[in-house]
Amino acid sequence: MQVAVTCRHGSLNNSVHEHIVQKSEKLLTYFARVTAINVTVTFENSHATVEILVDAEHKHNFVSKEVGNDVQVVFDLALHKMEHQIHKYKEKIQDHRGGPALADLAAKSIEEDKS
Repeated sequence: MQVAVTCRHGSLNNSVHEHIVQKSEKLLTYFARVTAINVTVTFENSHATVEILVDAEHKHNFVSKEVGNDVQVVFDLALHKMEHQIHKYKEKIQDHRGGPALADLAAKSIEEDKS
């Protein structure tokens, strides 16, 4: 899994860069099929724009974008949006049927055959 941090029209100090990389890697705890994370920080006038692109297997890209004054705060807000998108997608694809488990059905079938 790759985390790429790109900065346009400015630069990030090492502590902010490390903060972005560490927090971005935590997205793997929410969805293990993440293949790449691209974080783009753009400085324009007195505002910072943070855009996070997450590539996942068998899914289109997830995108979140925030604008503000402080890069770390803006990044945390964009990351929160991303976590919400991934969590919502993961809930959507999971099977939440309330029926009996396959193991229970197999055990019941074996018991019926013995009778």
